[in-house]
Amino acid sequence: MDYEKLAKMQQSSARIAAMEDGRGKGTPRRKVKKVHRTGDADDKKLQVALKKLNVQPIQAIEEVNMFKEDGNVIHFAAPRVHAAVPSNTFALYGNGEEKELTELVPGILNQLGPDSLAQLRKLAESYQNMQAAKGGDDEEDDIPDLVEGENFESKVE
Repeated sequence: MDYEKLAKMQQSSARIAAMEDGRGKGTPRRKVKKVHRTGDADDKKLQVALKKLNVQPIQAIEEVNMFKEDGNVIHFAAPRVHAAVPSNTFALYGNGEEKELTELVPGILNQLGPDSLAQLRKLAESYQNMQAAKGGDDEEDDIPDLVEGENFESKVE
C-alpha cells in the first residue's frame, strides 16, 4: 500500500470539501449562528399599522371588560388602550383573563347594558334552578337509618 498516494487523496478530498463551502483551503468550518427573533418585531409591525390609522393613547383606564355571548367575560386589569374614534378602532394591550360573569358582578353592575342585565337575570335563574335541583337530590342520597335488631354484616354477605 502506497501511503504517499493515500495522503495526497485525503488532502485533495479535504480541499474539495472546503471549496464546496465557499471558503478557501485551510479555513475552519464554523456553524451558522442563528438569530432568534422575539415578539418585538411583531409589536413593531403592529405599532406601524396602528400609526397609519392615527390612533391615540387613552389614559386613566383601570379595567376593560368584554362580554361574550356565552355569559363569560374577558377581563383586562390595567390595560394600555389606544383608540382612533373616527375609524372605530381600539387596541388593548395587557393580559386578558376569561372569567365568569358571576365572579365580576359586584364591580361591574354599572357597566352592564340592557342585554347584559337580561343575561345576568337568566344566569341567576339558572343558578337558582341548579341549586334547587341539587337540594332535591341530597335527600335521595341520604344514608338510611339502621333498624335495631338487624345484623348489618349478615345482609352484606
